[in-house]
Amino acid sequence: MTQETNGWTQEKANEKLRVLAKRAQTDMEFRKLALADPAAAIAKIDPAPMPAWFKIRFVDNAGATLTVVLPDPIKADSELSDAELEQVAGGGGSGNRCGGSCVVSCGISAIV
Repeated sequence: MTQETNGWTQEKANEKLRVLAKRAQTDMEFRKLALADPAAAIAKIDPAPMPAWFKIRFVDNAGATLTVVLPDPIKADSELSDAELEQVAGGGGSGNRCGGSCVVSCGISAIV
């Protein structure tokens, strides 16, 4: 079963999040919106609807708090999924097991 993407690609999502993060640094009303209603904030950046299955949450970087997104748990004896096998065989990905699902936590500090 293929999930509908509504035209979203990893590159487009990364760009939208870069723009959103930059704006949230200087526009406090927009920052409040991003924290309260992430989909509405993203829609102000790009009105193309997010895929229904895509969930996003922003957290305020208050003080010395560091939010770390842990990868999905796996069983030690589990087999690789077809998607993971394709990444290994094709050399895709950056070596992480999240498949790019944690764009913000993995790269936001480097892009703002």
